[in-house]
Amino acid sequence: FISLLMSKFIAKWSTGARVITQPRDATERWLVETVQRFANKANLPMPEVAIYDGAPNAFATGASRSSSLVAVSTGLLQTMSRQEAEAVIAHEVAHIANGDMVTLTLIQGVVNTFVFFLARVVGYLVDSFLRRGDTQSSGPGIGYMVTVLVCDIVFGVLASVIVMYFSRQREFLADAGAAGLMGRKQPMIN
Repeated sequence: FISLLMSKFIAKWSTGARVITQPRDATERWLVETVQRFANKANLPMPEVAIYDGAPNAFATGASRSSSLVAVSTGLLQTMSRQEAEAVIAHEVAHIANGDMVTLTLIQGVVNTFVFFLARVVGYLVDSFLRRGDTQSSGPGIGYMVTVLVCDIVFGVLASVIVMYFSRQREFLADAGAAGLMGRKQPMIN
């Protein structure tokens, strides 16, 4: 929950994104108007709109639909046609409309909790097996520590597959949402 609440701040800070409060030029004005148009179609409050220097990319973040951010890189604006950029922006607005930031953060948190818990259960079982009959020792032994470390890594990799599966599903939904917001699918395909 803390990472979700801090997501906008962290995203702006890490990318150097500048929130557009007053558009400086025609491109920024177009960007804000495009986000506004798609937010209206998706029945969303207006997200913050930001621009940052970097390779072609865009993202949406925020703790809720009413406290979100759509950020677009200068590289995307310079290399894509307006129609292609609109499709990317519609995709990001669809992420907000679908609640994907909250969904994926919660999935990641639940999966991490299981990784943490199961690794320690397995560590305890292995340590108990290795130290059976030993009445002198108290507290966890080396078997526990090594097993927990190995299980954290193995379970973490397995958990990332689960998270990636859900992430991929959310990406497909955002693609479909973008096509719906645009009223046609060809710009999204492009």
